[in-house]
Amino acid sequence: MIKSVLLSENQRRFVREALDAKTLKAVIVPTGSTEQHNEHLAVVHDTASALHVSRLAAENLFPQVIVTPPLSIGISEHWMDHKGTLTLRPEVFNQVLYDVCDSLRRHGLENILIVNGHAGNAGPVNQQMDAFRQKLGINLAFHSYWEAFTPELIQDQMESGVCPGHAAEFETAFALAAFPENVDWEGVDYDRAKLTISDPNRAVSDREYHQQAKLANAEKGQAMIDAAVDWITEKLKAMI
Repeated sequence: MIKSVLLSENQRRFVREALDAKTLKAVIVPTGSTEQHNEHLAVVHDTASALHVSRLAAENLFPQVIVTPPLSIGISEHWMDHKGTLTLRPEVFNQVLYDVCDSLRRHGLENILIVNGHAGNAGPVNQQMDAFRQKLGINLAFHSYWEAFTPELIQDQMESGVCPGHAAEFETAFALAAFPENVDWEGVDYDRAKLTISDPNRAVSDREYHQQAKLANAEKGQAMIDAAVDWITEKLKAMI
């Protein structure tokens, strides 16, 4: 039996014995990014959020599910106006993701759920999913965790009506609930910030999201996290 749902916290013998005993039935691969999240959220947010909901869902099904280390640099070319953002080319990201899934397949794991926390990854990965499934020959699925949210839930919890948004009300509320240390408003003066946003539309939305973020609180974030975790848990049950 695995001793932790996080693969990185297990010694090899725990994984080997869980696979040999067939108690380990599925694996989550979290994908995120390292990119700007406006003036107040840490650049790790997308990765941290995907890992957070993945870990909680795996714990719901312990010891049947394990979570790999996240792919923490995503496809973020569209945010490169902002210093501190890191990006991979789509083909490189997909190649790394494929190799991770293939590594798991080679060890006998045939149910893999990729839980995504960064919108920029979704299009390029979805374009390759059929090819990945054909090559790997396993039960492979890809979902961004906010697919869990119904219009009714968003209306009930998000005063702005925007979800997911980018570092706006939803993501800020998530962080306040899950890792409040990643939210830092001290010294933020948006109007005096030396921003260099080349796309005028993105400049407008960046300011709007900054304002919407001030509507966030931990209670809203926890409600959204709970919905995502329940949804991912059900996806895993169906795969298993």
